[in-house]
Amino acid sequence: MGGHALRINEIEPLPFGSFFLVVVHTDEGLHGLGEVGMRSRPETVRGALRDLAALVVGQDATRIEHLWQLMHRGGFFPAGSDVGAAVAAVDIALWDLRGKALGVPLYDLLGGRSRDHVPAYVHLPGEELRELVDNARGLIERGWTHLRIGLDDRPGEVFEPRRAVRRTLTVLHGLREALGDDVELLVDVHTRLDPADALWFCREVEAARPYFVEESLRAEALESYRMLRGRTGVPLAAGEQLTSKWEFRPLIEGDLVDHARIDLANTGLTEGRKIAAMCEAHHIQVATHNPLGPVCTAASAHLNLSLPNLSLQEQAKPYGWEDLVLVGPRVGDGAVAPL
Repeated sequence: MGGHALRINEIEPLPFGSFFLVVVHTDEGLHGLGEVGMRSRPETVRGALRDLAALVVGQDATRIEHLWQLMHRGGFFPAGSDVGAAVAAVDIALWDLRGKALGVPLYDLLGGRSRDHVPAYVHLPGEELRELVDNARGLIERGWTHLRIGLDDRPGEVFEPRRAVRRTLTVLHGLREALGDDVELLVDVHTRLDPADALWFCREVEAARPYFVEESLRAEALESYRMLRGRTGVPLAAGEQLTSKWEFRPLIEGDLVDHARIDLANTGLTEGRKIAAMCEAHHIQVATHNPLGPVCTAASAHLNLSLPNLSLQEQAKPYGWEDLVLVGPRVGDGAVAPL
């Protein structure tokens, strides 16, 4: 089966709870699963998938690089943003198909394992400091050593940036004092600060020694990170909203971040591994963005097993997917491993 063409005969959107999966069907009955990362405009993604189907139905599913180029560049205008996320979902499904056709795990197609497991971090639930500390201790007892909080304002109120900075600084320093130095703390700003407040936050948070501060600034003008990079010593991470190597290029070639937040459900595997290779040449680690479902979790874990420059994989939930799927990646004890 691996030596001849697998013809694509359908691209099927498959919304599943809070996830947006995509199934690529072939003429031999095999199917591959992908996942869309940008879900805020689902009807736009559905339309993009119809357009992509017009390009790839009837094509050989084993020609993954060719199909990525066709989907990304075949409409004259490059496929970015929501269209790029649709391309990514189809691309992940094509890699899934290829592994099934050959009977090998995906990481073998990507060069084999360079590690035995994928270190991961988890979201720390809670609002007030005491609740966060208690929840953190529970996660630590279960083997999680990397914990992430968000830049948060008062619950239920309109977000006010400077108040959120003050509140988050208090929480982060309180967590560091309560948990000690053996636990790594990460902060996600969610691009909600302007450059002046982002600089203030990054400088004030240095004493808490975060593992990194994520998505400090908007993604529309990545050169803004040059100011932040030159005026703070905190490790920086960015890239979860980007879909291609060209979009990542300013961050990588400018050495503006320490961790690239590659989201495979926005880049796809074909493009994601190229971005990771560009990062390796600049001593930038890969911290895959993954607040998504079991398909993106599995794809990320397979890629990350093969990478020499991995730092962490994001896991929004500190447990497996038994409540959602019958077979999926194992998540627990601070790590992820594909079956």
